[in-house]
This record gives sequence, structure tokens and C-alpha cells, in this order.
Amino acid sequence: MSTMDRITQEFRDYVREHIDDKNLDPVKQYLRSLSPAEIIQGLKEIDHRDLPVVFRLLPKDLATDVFDLMEVSDQSELVESFSSEEAVQLLGALDPDDRVHLLDELPATVAKRLLGQLPKEQREITTRLMGYEDDTVGRIMLPIYVDVKKQMTVSDAIERIRRRKNGGDLTINAVYVTDETRRLEGVVPAGALIAADPTTTIENLIKDTKPAAVTTNDDQEKAARLLQDLDLLELPVLDTENRLVGVLSADDAMDVLREEVTDDMFDKAGLLDLTERESDRSRGLLEGSFWHVSKVRIPFLLLTLAGGMMAGAVIEAFEETLEAVVATAIFIPVIMDMGGNVGTQSSTIFTRAVVLGQININRFVRYWLREVVNGLGIGIILGALGGVVAAVWQGVPGLGLAVGLALGLTIALAIALGFLVPFVLIKLGFDQAAGSDPILTTIKDITGLLIYFTAVAFFLPQVV
Repeated sequence: MSTMDRITQEFRDYVREHIDDKNLDPVKQYLRSLSPAEIIQGLKEIDHRDLPVVFRLLPKDLATDVFDLMEVSDQSELVESFSSEEAVQLLGALDPDDRVHLLDELPATVAKRLLGQLPKEQREITTRLMGYEDDTVGRIMLPIYVDVKKQMTVSDAIERIRRRKNGGDLTINAVYVTDETRRLEGVVPAGALIAADPTTTIENLIKDTKPAAVTTNDDQEKAARLLQDLDLLELPVLDTENRLVGVLSADDAMDVLREEVTDDMFDKAGLLDLTERESDRSRGLLEGSFWHVSKVRIPFLLLTLAGGMMAGAVIEAFEETLEAVVATAIFIPVIMDMGGNVGTQSSTIFTRAVVLGQININRFVRYWLREVVNGLGIGIILGALGGVVAAVWQGVPGLGLAVGLALGLTIALAIALGFLVPFVLIKLGFDQAAGSDPILTTIKDITGLLIYFTAVAFFLPQVV
């Protein structure tokens, strides 16, 4: 077991035990001994209900570091569980671009309330970033930078940097040279500034009077790729009047590229819109009103109810067969249950593969034919096994053949439908999570019984 796995298991067990005992002081001391990365890993393993409790036990500085490392979805969940004061404190500790990203994830009413409670300077910066279009550089830039004038000395510039940091954790990779209207005139690397003679003027350190830059309206992916191609730590960001308003950092650029690669992968697989729709539907079924949930689920369940009635009608139609060969009734549950189980198993495999991007919806037939072949193979194996058991158990070879054939065909059909039904529902725009199993159950029950009784009539004609 790796060190991280050991810490994760220890974290889960230790936290769970003490929270159950309502003894939080040992947990507080234990958390202080861990690094932010170790805490992040441990938080993934605990019950979500315990997350706010554990987070409140962290020292302020450690809590800020941990929150900064969390996924935006986890940050959103945590913020919604906190009081306004706690949430505002956490929001204020984030970089402005990260703050905007988190506010975008929160419900509109929550985001608006928290934004209004931020300190004036933070609120103004955040509002300005949120005013830019989605997927533009302005939305993700960091509006915090150090600018100097070219007539300043190195000593003056360093003093300006000290005042600008003001005890904060501002990372400085470069110093930007601007004129009186904030138009960019050049860039001086932080290392060159530190190494220069204190009496040297900034103008003498400028090597490129037309440095690479992006604008607030540029596409964020293109800007991120430019930063990557130039192998820089950051790029200056200019507004529509070529005034310096922020920087695009390498960290934010990598986040953009990672998200774009993921989106491209899902888009090529035909899943981008599907993922968004499924996310909305899932949230609606989990958090929606009773009437919303009922509206989605009851129509499919009514279909199942009708299918059950039709299955009953099939059994009634073969009532004489059941009376003549009472043993046939023994295997009805086996055939129906096996068909239902393998159908559900197949639909689950399909849904998981779709969500993970392993199935290209536009090339569905290829995957479906492969599943049909798998279904035939599984049907033959289980059908043969079930038929042998039925024949030996009841001492009627013909009944064994009927059970084996019905079992094999029902399983093969159910597996094929397990892929086909959710695919059709997705293509038609219906909720496949709520509809797949009821439809599968209905079709499988009716067809399974018809196949079984037809096989009995064929292999035991003298009895029927």
C-alpha cells in the first residue's frame, strides 16, 4: 500500500470514528499534521455530509489552501452548506478568475447574494470579469499585475513591487512597462530586474518593445495555445483600447486546454450535448419537486404496468399448456428474471461507456453488432446449462429443450435490447435513465413468455 493510500484509509477511518463519537478535538489536531494535498485526497473518501464538519476544523490558512485545490463542483457544494460569512471568506481568498469560475457554478440566487457581500474592491474586480463573454480571455485573466514606467530606476520599481504585494502572496513573473494611459511599452522579466544595478532605468532593461499579448475578447483556447507555443509563464492582456488590464497565467491556460481537450473528446464521440442534458435531467430527478419526478417516471412505469397485464394475457392464452404440463410453470420466473437481469446489465454497460466517452453515438451499429454477438454466445452457454438442469430435474427431455431454447433466445434478445433501447431513447431526446429499464422489462416479459410457450408447444406436442 502506497503512503498516500495509507493516509487516505487512515483519514477516512479516523474521521468517521471521531465524528460518530462527537469527539472533534482529535480530528482537529490530526488535520494539522497533514498537507493540503493529503487532506484533499482524504476528503474524497469521506461522506459528503461530513465534509462541512471536517472543513470547519481546519485552521484558517490551511482551509484556504485546501479550498483552493478542490474541484469547482466540490467548492460549490461546500459553499452552499456554509453560512454567508464563511462562504464570503472563502470566496475572498480565491484569485479573481477562480472566484468567477466558482460563482458560475453556484445557483444564480446564491451567486448574486455572495457577490453582493464581497468587499467593494473584490466585488468590482469580480463583476468586471463576469462582464466578459464566456470562453474569452477576459473571463479567465488575472487582473493583478505590476506595472512601472520606463523612466523609473530599478530601485524604484522594486519598491513599487514591495508596496504592491503588501504582505500578499502575489506571484511576479514579469514587470510590465506602461505609459501614462496604461498602454503597454515593454516587459521586463522579474529575474532581470532583480539582477540589474539599482540605479539602472527600466528603459534600459526593455529588450522587446512589442511583446506578445492577447486581448480580453480573444478566444481563451487560442490564447492558451499561444502561451504554450511561446513557452512563457504568462501573457499580458489588453483591452479594446490596448490598455493593460491583466495577465493570462500558465496555470489558467493549462486549465483551459485540459477542459477543451475533454470537450473535444466528448464532442467527437457525440456526447457533449448529451452530457449536458443528462446532467440537467439527473439534477432534476434528484432535487426536483414530486410533480417533476412523477412526470418523468410515471409514464414509463405505466408502460411497464401495461406490459405486465399483457404478459398475464399471454399466460392465460397458454392456460391449457400449464394445466397439461404443470412443470412448465416452474421455469417461468427463471426465464423472465434472467432476461431482465442480463438486459439491465447490458444497458448499464452501454450507459457507462457513453458517459466515459468510450462509445461514439454516431457509430452505434458497430458497438451494437458486437453486443449482439456477445449476447448470442452468452445465450447459448446459459441456455444449454439451463436446459440440461431442467431435463434432469423434471425427467422430461422435451421440456429441457424448450427451457434451453427459450432461455437462450430470451437472453440474446435482452442483451441486444440493452444497448438498443437506451440508444433509441437518447436519439429521440427522452430520459434514458428513467425509461430504459421499464421498456426493457415490458418487451422482455412478453417476448420471453411467447418464446417459451411456443417452444413447449413445439417440443411437447403430444402433451399439449
